[in-house]
Amino acid sequence: MASYVDSNLIKDEAVLHRGHISLWSLSGLIFFGVVLLPVVIGLFLLLSAWIKYKTTELAVTNKRVIVKTGLISRKTLELNLAKAESIQVDQSLMGRLFNFGSLQINGTGMAHAPISGIRAPLEFRRQFMEAQDQAAERYGMAARRQEA
Repeated sequence: MASYVDSNLIKDEAVLHRGHISLWSLSGLIFFGVVLLPVVIGLFLLLSAWIKYKTTELAVTNKRVIVKTGLISRKTLELNLAKAESIQVDQSLMGRLFNFGSLQINGTGMAHAPISGIRAPLEFRRQFMEAQDQAAERYGMAARRQEA
């Protein structure tokens, strides 16, 4: 089955970087799921952690940032690189130690809810900024060609 990101790419769009959920951010659910496994609730906790891990997709493409969460109830964010102003990274002490954190993507005139538990959030932000710079260079060259 194709991922949400792959199945929603547009013409001439390529994935430059994929972000992932960190298992460390799900450690509480996994720990209590294992401890409570003899009781039925443990199975639900483990299933909840697995669903969150498998159904969260993040990508930086050469044209936009794409975020998808959820299995039955789906939530997506697709923001054109030209419209994205910044990505804010929040990391707790545990997040700094185990390299996970939350991302908040800010677009022109709006901020979007944080996406929590992302593995290597500083790398995701770096990839976003590089893609944004490349897009600005392409846009600048295209605008100069039209002026000539």
